[in-house]
Amino acid sequence: MLRQTEPELMLDPAQVEAYALADFSIPHNRFIELLQQRVSAESFCGMALDLGCGPGDIAVRFVKAFQHASLHAVDGSLPMLSFAAHHLPAEVLSRIEFIQAKLPRVSLPCPYYDLIFSNSLLHHLPEPQALWRVIKDYSRPGTQVAVMDLVRPASQMAASELVEHYSADEPAILKHDFYHSLLAAFTLEEIEEQLKQARLNLNIELVSDRHVFISGLVA
Repeated sequence: MLRQTEPELMLDPAQVEAYALADFSIPHNRFIELLQQRVSAESFCGMALDLGCGPGDIAVRFVKAFQHASLHAVDGSLPMLSFAAHHLPAEVLSRIEFIQAKLPRVSLPCPYYDLIFSNSLLHHLPEPQALWRVIKDYSRPGTQVAVMDLVRPASQMAASELVEHYSADEPAILKHDFYHSLLAAFTLEEIEEQLKQARLNLNIELVSDRHVFISGLVA
């Protein structure tokens, strides 16, 4: 099945609210667990960068798990960042600096970051090198990278089955978005080619029936 792109940014307030209020605890907790397997939460005290932070759920889970880290969180959607500003607990908001920027046109406060992570951004990008370019621009040798995203199913029928299995009780707008996100996702082979083009030597691992985890150190 060929890739079918979707809008890069979530801007519609109803769409943003449906996404922000959906229960992503299982994949988001899994993301943090995978991150902790690679980066010690107890000893990490560097600067972290969250690319495509959305309404901030991963950012909140990160600062709770990594108590000594500092975090800059980037998203291109102002409605997403506004939702985060008005709904996240004050104690975590004080530890996160949210930045509105659309990849790859970003100007960030730090010249490099010790950890760069991203969840569910890659499939939104019409040009995937936008993500890998920013990671290269804001990393240095030894920077840890962790990217999780959807994997494109073999067919539209397979995509529909995943939607019904994982989102049967969710609002129609969320099911619609999930389905089209699956169609917009990349295959493992496509991601491997992206990394070769970007000259990033990262590991690619299928971690569920719908998620890939890309991780490693910048050389």
